[in-house]
Amino acid sequence: MGLRIAMVAGEASSDLLASHLIKALQRHLPDAEFFGIGGPKMQAVGFKALWPAEKLAVHGYVDALKNYRELSGIRSSLLGLLKKDPPAAFIGVDAPDFSLWLEKRLKDRGIPAIHFVSPSIWAWRKGRLKGIARAVSHMLCLFPFEPELYRTAGVPVSYVGHPLADVFPLVPDREAMRETLQISPGGPVFAFLPGSRQSEVRNLADTYIATAALLHERHPDARFLVPLATRETRMLFEEALRRHAHLDLPIRILFGHAVEAMIAADVVLVASGTATLEAALLKRPMVITYKIGKWSYRLMRRLAYLPWVGLPNVLAGREVVPEVLQDAATPQALADALDGWLGDKDKLDELNRVFTDMHLQLRQDTAAKAAAAILPYLQGRAR
Repeated sequence: MGLRIAMVAGEASSDLLASHLIKALQRHLPDAEFFGIGGPKMQAVGFKALWPAEKLAVHGYVDALKNYRELSGIRSSLLGLLKKDPPAAFIGVDAPDFSLWLEKRLKDRGIPAIHFVSPSIWAWRKGRLKGIARAVSHMLCLFPFEPELYRTAGVPVSYVGHPLADVFPLVPDREAMRETLQISPGGPVFAFLPGSRQSEVRNLADTYIATAALLHERHPDARFLVPLATRETRMLFEEALRRHAHLDLPIRILFGHAVEAMIAADVVLVASGTATLEAALLKRPMVITYKIGKWSYRLMRRLAYLPWVGLPNVLAGREVVPEVLQDAATPQALADALDGWLGDKDKLDELNRVFTDMHLQLRQDTAAKAAAAILPYLQGRAR
């Protein structure tokens, strides 16, 4: 029989990353079976989802605590299945708090445990390195500054780059995308991305709408694109729009199409996360914002090692785009920061140079490199 490879991926970005890896491994292992916890993109390439990825998409400490019992039950059930019928390897794609627990117990039983996407130990909780070293057989890192941290801790590690850098064009065609989205010539176009999770949209929707209202006062011909990933997040944003119906704003909600919205936009307002890297790879000026529960925010800031939360700033090692977070993220502050990008050609040219260098550094044929690092662990392990 072919190899059985267990995987866990916890949200939309992990689902995409894991689907690319599955396809790369299938080129070498056409009869392999992939199963575990995953999303629709993984399922589209043959993955058998025992639980959907969205079960793991919790947001912040409070949300994690509320869902702890269910998540703990899923994790224990999956471990029981893997003990009863051991896979050739286990691959945890992000979701570190969930996956590392499994990886430690599987590694102890002689099952190779690969973790794809380093936890943000460079940002906070560096003390996790010792636990990670005990849990993983190999770490696959997306960013070039991460491997040295693992080498010093004795963890086998590979830098594989970021898959988005492989698939995104170096020079996106904004005008062509505006034609595709049927955006007529005129004033500035803003893309507002409030996040892919329901909790993110709840926290940011009203602020985003109030920010759009201020910008519309300054630029009456402005247009606003709001891509939303799911039916639930779209409903939440539409509820917020109804609360502000008196504003009569030119806001166009898109079902998905976040990348298309960013390409078409002059400036992007984006919740911190993978979307900030997407905006950077698309060479778009942006303002990064975020709002979470006050206690989660206080704890994270206390444990943070870096002054930035946005990946473009972390990768650049300096603030190249504004971060307006938590209580500071008022509509006035966000509108001012977004307005600051319009018409400043020198600043826009410099940002484009920084983002192009970043893109080239991250473009590594990620899926192929990750598969090459994993294949040695699978030799001789067919059932």
